[in-house]
Amino acid sequence: MTVGIVVVSHSSKIAEGAVELATQMASDVGLVAAGGTDDGRIGTSFEKVLAAVEQSLAEAAGDGVVVLTDLGSAVMTAESVKEFASEPDAVHLADAPLVEGLVAAAVAAQGGAGVEEVRKAAEAAGGAVAAPEAAGVQEPDVTADFELINPLGMHARPAAKIAGGLSGMDAEVTINGADGASIMELMTLAAGQGATLHVEARGEDAQKAVDYVRGLVADGFGEL
Repeated sequence: MTVGIVVVSHSSKIAEGAVELATQMASDVGLVAAGGTDDGRIGTSFEKVLAAVEQSLAEAAGDGVVVLTDLGSAVMTAESVKEFASEPDAVHLADAPLVEGLVAAAVAAQGGAGVEEVRKAAEAAGGAVAAPEAAGVQEPDVTADFELINPLGMHARPAAKIAGGLSGMDAEVTINGADGASIMELMTLAAGQGATLHVEARGEDAQKAVDYVRGLVADGFGEL
């Protein structure tokens, strides 16, 4: 099994749409939408969210659940549900943007990450995890250049795979100057097929991070 993920939104359409998007990139992960009120209006429902969390806990079979929310009252509902859940210690609330955080979390879970790593991946996607301050400019420990061979280049799925994997490593990685752990920054590169990705990595897992990106690019992100 993998870590389960619950999406809490004021809108059922937003929750279901976000789950549909993330499923395209992480088909083996249990994603449960809990959007709107019980009678279909905009808002949140304690009962609906609790049912989604309990379903996810059962499907995760001990691996834990990460909950992502959209607006303020959804956060409060999720916090209340955590208190009343059958396994409150297995429920982890992520302070992350709903869509970007969900995609990063789902990709991390698909790769076998544990519940804390999945939560951190979600939060890193939105910049919630601050990078350590450097005392001046530090030379990269490892650098490499890779040519994109997949037909669509750097779109949402490749960006999610890169960011999801790198977010769990002890390395600071930039790709063409963009934060390698940020889906949105990678997508703004607008790098098409044939473009070169210049990767710079610093930290304990620098070589591992570069090798990870190398493998994804060489495989065409599974799109060839």
